[in-house]
Amino acid sequence: MNPEPHPPFARSRRTQQPGGRHGGATLIEVLVAIVVLSVGLLGLAGLQMTGLQSNHSAYLRSQATLLAYDLADQMRARRAAALTGAFADNSAGDRATWDANVTSLLGPGAQGTLVMNGGQATITIRWNDNRGRIKGENDNAAVDMVSFVYRTEI
Repeated sequence: MNPEPHPPFARSRRTQQPGGRHGGATLIEVLVAIVVLSVGLLGLAGLQMTGLQSNHSAYLRSQATLLAYDLADQMRARRAAALTGAFADNSAGDRATWDANVTSLLGPGAQGTLVMNGGQATITIRWNDNRGRIKGENDNAAVDMVSFVYRTEI
């Protein structure tokens, strides 16, 4: 049984409806499908933006963690100097370099503080996380300062 060959310009296989109208997708159906697809793509773009904001916030928190560990390691390497106040706030030398790193890695307005209590050090780093913050519907806060606190024994 050989199938019949199709003529090169065969009519489309759309169903013929009574009254001579062809069945198939109407313009309205196509427009509705495009609207549904557009809404889905906008939702996907919003999800991507939220992911980028969260990623940036996590990056800044990682930088703050590394900076706190760096200062603690410097203080452990020079324990005698650390116990006599060489790493106090607004000090020169290694502390000034560390303060400059805090500002360059976490942005303007970022600051680090150190509180010594005997051999225990509390390092606090504050920075503006407004760019990485996911805002709520009624959230009008202009600046969102985030703190990272690291306590260690020197």
